[in-house]
Amino acid sequence: MAWDVNPGLPHHHDLKGRFDSILKDEPAHDIKVELEELMADNRRDFFRRALSGAGLMAAVQGPQAAGAAVAPGGRLKQGPIHPAAPMGGQKTGQAAAFLPVQTPDLPDLAFTLDNGVKVFQLVAEPVKRAIHPNKTLDLWGYNGTSPGPTIQVAQGDHVRIVFDNHLPEPSSIHWHGFEIPVSMDGVPGMPGGSVPPGQRFVFEFTLHQEGTFFYHPHMAMQEMMGMIGAFIIHPKQPHQPRVDKDFAIILQEYASLPNNPVPNTMSMEFNWLTFNGKAGPAITPLIVRLGDRVRIRLINLGMDHHPIHLHGNTFYVTGTEGGRAPQSAWMPGNTVLVGVAQARDIEFDAQYAGDWMLHCHLPHHMMNQMASTVGPMTRLSKGMPAGLGMEEGMGMLQGTPGAPLGEDYGPALGRGLGAGSTSGQSTGNTPLSRQKAESMQNTPGMNHSAMAGMDHQQMPGMNMNSDISPNAESVPGFPQDAYMESSMMEMDEAVQKPENSGLTSGWSAFMQGMMTLVRVLPPDEYEKMQQMIREKRQSL
Repeated sequence: MAWDVNPGLPHHHDLKGRFDSILKDEPAHDIKVELEELMADNRRDFFRRALSGAGLMAAVQGPQAAGAAVAPGGRLKQGPIHPAAPMGGQKTGQAAAFLPVQTPDLPDLAFTLDNGVKVFQLVAEPVKRAIHPNKTLDLWGYNGTSPGPTIQVAQGDHVRIVFDNHLPEPSSIHWHGFEIPVSMDGVPGMPGGSVPPGQRFVFEFTLHQEGTFFYHPHMAMQEMMGMIGAFIIHPKQPHQPRVDKDFAIILQEYASLPNNPVPNTMSMEFNWLTFNGKAGPAITPLIVRLGDRVRIRLINLGMDHHPIHLHGNTFYVTGTEGGRAPQSAWMPGNTVLVGVAQARDIEFDAQYAGDWMLHCHLPHHMMNQMASTVGPMTRLSKGMPAGLGMEEGMGMLQGTPGAPLGEDYGPALGRGLGAGSTSGQSTGNTPLSRQKAESMQNTPGMNHSAMAGMDHQQMPGMNMNSDISPNAESVPGFPQDAYMESSMMEMDEAVQKPENSGLTSGWSAFMQGMMTLVRVLPPDEYEKMQQMIREKRQSL
């Protein structure tokens, strides 16, 4: 079925033309299906028009003038998310239909209708976001989630966005890349830019563009608290070649100490990297059928650029935050650099079955919880400074001599987030030596092998005794990945969901930060997976 409010929906006088088109263009076995879709479209259009005429679908009783800052009053009633186009779209001669974008781990924003205007309600508010089974952050977002919900509209739509600010300070919404009146641009210091706490501002404009866009406050630190959302404008006519799956992924990063759920928005040393507000292995994989043409829309709003790499497939960059690129400008590749405040659309044909990694290729962006430990390191050797003790953090410097003139003092090159990260002691890369780590197995409560899912020696690639050479301690730079500061651990059960079904046992131990999977499944496995996903949603 088509988008309910698409201007191209059939009118009653169009029925004969569509009927003739179906009989002419469709094979005999498809005629029944196409006629059923035709009648469904017609019935839906009839009820939509009847309801709209009765005023039952109006989003606001007596709609406020666009651009008026008013007291928020009550929350607007949201209608249901309107159904999307069928997979693969419709045939020539029918009204244009659009394949909805999937934003894993994030909802779509519902809308209602007011005399043909799509009306959305967007609420800026504090939220809690579980980015990982062991990490929940206090963020700022929209409508209860961070990133905010995805907005999907059609090119040519007239939209009204009612923005309520439930934050403790002024905020704004900037429509990134939109060609709209300056009064609707949402920039503080300009007309309609800053909305005080507890107040409302109504944005209203017509969208003549198409492509991958996003919304965010034009307040820098609020952006670093998680405030962004995808805004997809579907073209009037689907691009060619048509895609079978369309996904959106928002790239973000946070600096958060283990004992503090509030990100340090002033820090540029990030230790949590996310796709759609989740860090690996909590990110939901992208599920596609073998042979599908796939589009992935990558959106970046943070402090870092991200080289996003796809294993096992060659893609083309087909669009940016400015819209669709001409086909003559497409370039093949398997890694695309997504800069700050940019969007990149990539497309590929899923020709190879398998679970293919999709990740940022910056090494520190494939890790979680990268922060120097507090207190003296137990593994002392000549190497990179990785952290300081409490005394150094308070300015009580120690060492030989007793002033910052000796070899024990130097710049901190680790991922320190504390006050004392500007100088460091000469320590090893990790907190534990091999002997110290092994001795801890005899400490009461520290024998992790007795805990369910924590026997690392039984996990593929995690048997440290067999994976480490006898002379490892004598090799400069050891250890690196063998003993992590924040060790990777298997948590298959903690992140279990239908989309993860069938993965190799222990897979989650090797997925961190901006790492997820594109799972290309043969048709029978794909159908089983979709059935599991449907059953899970129905049970919620």
